[in-house]
Amino acid sequence: MSTVYEKIYDLWDRKSKIMLGGGDERIDTQHNRGKLTARERIDLLLDDDSFVELNSFIKHRATNFGMDKLESPGEGVVTGYGKIHGRLVYVFAQDFTVFGGALGEMHALKICKIMDLAAKNGAPIIGLNDSGGARIQEGVVSLDGYGQIFYRNAIYSGVIPQISVIMGPCAGGAVYSPAITDFVFMVDTTSQMFITGPKVIETVTGEKISAENLGGAKVHSSISGCAHFTSDSEPEVLDEVRKLISFLPQNNTEKPQSMECLEEDDWREDLLDLVPLNGTKVYDIRKVLEQVLDQGYFMEVQKDYAKNIVVGFGRIDGNSVGVVANQPKVMAGGLDINSSDKTSRFIRFCDSFNIPIITFEDVTGFFPGVNQEHGGIIRHGAKILYAYSEATVPKITVIVRKAFGGAYVAMNSKAIGADIVFAWPNAEIAVMGPEGAANIIFAKEINQSSDPASTRSEKIEEYRNMFANPYVAASHGMVDDVIDPRDTRKVLKQSLEMLRTKKEVRPKKKHGNIPL
Repeated sequence: MSTVYEKIYDLWDRKSKIMLGGGDERIDTQHNRGKLTARERIDLLLDDDSFVELNSFIKHRATNFGMDKLESPGEGVVTGYGKIHGRLVYVFAQDFTVFGGALGEMHALKICKIMDLAAKNGAPIIGLNDSGGARIQEGVVSLDGYGQIFYRNAIYSGVIPQISVIMGPCAGGAVYSPAITDFVFMVDTTSQMFITGPKVIETVTGEKISAENLGGAKVHSSISGCAHFTSDSEPEVLDEVRKLISFLPQNNTEKPQSMECLEEDDWREDLLDLVPLNGTKVYDIRKVLEQVLDQGYFMEVQKDYAKNIVVGFGRIDGNSVGVVANQPKVMAGGLDINSSDKTSRFIRFCDSFNIPIITFEDVTGFFPGVNQEHGGIIRHGAKILYAYSEATVPKITVIVRKAFGGAYVAMNSKAIGADIVFAWPNAEIAVMGPEGAANIIFAKEINQSSDPASTRSEKIEEYRNMFANPYVAASHGMVDDVIDPRDTRKVLKQSLEMLRTKKEVRPKKKHGNIPL
């Protein structure tokens, strides 16, 4: 008759085999590829000694193609919970050393169980993806497993933050889970995402391309927009996830945690020199954000995609804020299709998780061109209007310089629900820029003038003085106050404090129909 110690030794032996995953040889292969194991990644992501593993003894039930003779320690995925900055998070990490991290029925079950726990307990879910795709030996049940995960991604969207970290291959149907989540992180040179791999593309279309050039981190961070953050190594990318978590609440019923603010003086003298008065001269809006945000720190989202708009997270007086800012150094800050999508999705995330939105506006308008019109700039631009209008979190706008045409309305104007709108004294708020407006309004006078160039300059200045200033808009209540630029941080702090208890009710409905 076995003793209790023999039972415990048997337990330890079973757990040690699971902890080894695919074994030392496959772990070495993983390391030689410049990649960490699933458990090494979890240890870097979570606070020290905080990880609690669940469902480690789950096994596959497949019998075809010799699967009944194959063991899969941990079923190719490690699941559990732990803490980041002392706050609860749930995590799953696919184990490439076991069946190449391929997803089967029970692998998917483990992921779904941890997602359900995260939703029930109102905490973020973080997925570390490193998988060769569906486990084809299991057939259609693998596809059903993906569907179970996609369903949870969708129904838990806006309920708990969902973060995907691509740590290796993520191909075929597997890519749709990260695509539904809130943020996607990738590692340069070792992460890839694509629906159809290079070999299939070459067979079908004749096009030859490497996996990296097809779906690597650089491609998705700068061209497709599918990745929100990219780092050079796995430790760096996991550290970035920890930083992001610090800005977010646990769920949609809570507000982000406040942090101690070390700023002693809110006066920002440098703001006077950062923005040129001449509307044709460029500058970097990030320099403005550095002056306004706590410690000058700004965590930019999708920084290499649609660079004419800047979005990301920062803090003011220790409180998390979402920032949307036109970037005058790219496309004169105009809005196009990609920047519209980038902006509207970020706004909706902030609204879902009670993060106030501050908009820094310097926009010439929606970008003109046949490609933009045929590509649906009307539909895409409407997403920004919809997202701002729908959002009920505190919404503050600072008009830094230009605010022209429909883009002025779209960039969180009073008309679509801004709580507070400030303007700098050099702001130009008008239907269109003074140059274009003068050419239309004063066309007859200019054409009949003995000196058309001089007359045109006079009329441009006349229009600018009459309309392209903040005081006309302020006189109609569309601007709440014209402020000294150096006071920007102070008035934002005051406004956020005033709006802290804001409540706004929308008409009861199942959901709206955003122009996707």
